[in-house]
Amino acid sequence: MTPLQLARLYAWKSIWNATGLRCAGRNLLTALGSRDESVRSVAAMFLVQSGRRAEPLLAEAIRRREHLPTVLVIAGDLGAASLAGELKRFTSDPDPEIAKAARDGLRILAAQQGRTRRP
Repeated sequence: MTPLQLARLYAWKSIWNATGLRCAGRNLLTALGSRDESVRSVAAMFLVQSGRRAEPLLAEAIRRREHLPTVLVIAGDLGAASLAGELKRFTSDPDPEIAKAARDGLRILAAQQGRTRRP
């Protein structure tokens, strides 16, 4: 990843967090399709750091089947209980990578929920 790519990702994250401008969040989502693994990783990390704000974008990406394996795992990382039904639906997807990601997302989601319920 070049410094310019990192700066661009950081700028999108900053704009999205400061203003709520959805197109900035969508740019992070689009970066999940980069050929560069580092770009994908940083974009995913920024989406997770955005917390609940990312849920509508992830739901939209799921409906469009965009970057599904990564998006399904991110939904679990966020603790996005609102997306649990979508994750369950994809556990039987014909694409084994998507089905595995959905199971992983559900497992992570369950772990997230278990942590928030402990005293």
